[in-house]
Amino acid sequence: MVHKIYIELIGMTNIYFGMGIKIVTALILGGLIGFDREKKMKSAGIKTNMLICLGATLYTAVSMLSQSETGVGDPHRIAAQIVSGIGFLGAGAIIQGKGSVIGLTTAATIWVCAAVGVTVGMGYPLVASLFTITVLVVLKLLGPVYKLFEQHKDYRNFHFEILSKGSVKESIQDVFVEENQTITNMMEEILDQKGDTRILHVYTFIHPRRIDRMGEKIKQILRVDKVKSREVDHAKDDSSIKVNIKPS
Repeated sequence: MVHKIYIELIGMTNIYFGMGIKIVTALILGGLIGFDREKKMKSAGIKTNMLICLGATLYTAVSMLSQSETGVGDPHRIAAQIVSGIGFLGAGAIIQGKGSVIGLTTAATIWVCAAVGVTVGMGYPLVASLFTITVLVVLKLLGPVYKLFEQHKDYRNFHFEILSKGSVKESIQDVFVEENQTITNMMEEILDQKGDTRILHVYTFIHPRRIDRMGEKIKQILRVDKVKSREVDHAKDDSSIKVNIKPS
């Protein structure tokens, strides 16, 4: 006897075909969310989000299959356990932020990715795809929206001092591009040649209320040990080290 499972828009279909659709959909949607986080150098990247989405899908799909065959059990309890279990991963993403209250967006993304997986496992890949698009819109487009509420006259010159083990120039530039901010000058000092300890000086023209957010994002870069920022009268004038970064 060939068992059947439900798939949105298709109806009852062969179990292997239906499970294949769920697995492939989970991998694609988890990968899309993970790709956005990977580009932003977050601890939970493509592989993590793909596995979270796939795991939630399989737990849900198998629990529903077991309930349909035996008539015993409640698949909704599995979904509740997934929500509880994924909280441990979210907490780990926050703790990884070196004691500061950072990583909340990464934790929330992990949580939503699991919800997408549960939706796929229930047999609603199209609904899950719509939710994934919504997540990507929130992650990508809210940054530019913030700038609409900021008046240019309130912008100030700030100097970031970033202590790190090894060079983090490219990572810092990516953070500023992601936040639609312009680096006016950048200079790196090597403090300890043997230990590869460095200080990166970054000068930027930025709204004061974005300073804390930028500091938190920079701290999430794995090789960064400490970040300090202060307002200055003007950016350091040194054409030999000037680097202008503008969002494409």
